[in-house]
Amino acid sequence: MRQHCPGDLIETGGTEAGAATAAAQQSSAGLPQRPDRQRLLTEVLQNRNNRLILERLPGLGLPDAWLVAGCLFQTIWNLASQRAPQADIRDYDLFYFDASDLSADAEQDLAGRVQSCFADLGVTVEAKNQARVHTWYPSWFGHAYAPLTSSRDGIDHFLVRCTCVGVGHGPDGLELHAPDGLDDLYQGMLRPNPLCDHAELYAAKVASYRSRWPWLRTPAS
Repeated sequence: MRQHCPGDLIETGGTEAGAATAAAQQSSAGLPQRPDRQRLLTEVLQNRNNRLILERLPGLGLPDAWLVAGCLFQTIWNLASQRAPQADIRDYDLFYFDASDLSADAEQDLAGRVQSCFADLGVTVEAKNQARVHTWYPSWFGHAYAPLTSSRDGIDHFLVRCTCVGVGHGPDGLELHAPDGLDDLYQGMLRPNPLCDHAELYAAKVASYRSRWPWLRTPAS
């Protein structure tokens, strides 16, 4: 059984994410063709796991906390492919930024709390401290990596530009960070990110994505 998560919210229309879903659905009528923030939030929240993770995220008390990456853009691609929102999503990633402790032990200790908070979802949820990425990235991936300055900075450095997306909690509700916009995401265009220009890692990501969503394309295709 999942342990109590501080600030836990049950899955009802009265939750913040539930209210965001309702508001997004109401405002989605007559959306322009160009994808916008409200459309993305509406679709991201159709994935029940995203919705519940975002509802519980504030209770973890993580500094600069965001739900990021695959669980967001892959939900969009699933819906575009007329598949279940959760299909083929391998894990759910949280970013936070805590420069006060760059140790692996601190990150691992937090992993236990994260697992307890989301155990009932039956999916893998991982939290990574973006303040310490530069301490392990070179040995893990074979490339130098400058220290990041925030969780948003970490999102900005994903290998594929259209995947640079994150959703967090702002003063007025759910907040979207998408530095490269949303057009490529909805069009399935996988461009390399000049901020993280690691060609072999980019190629591996593209191959993985296209094995699950074959309609995705690259500038060379």
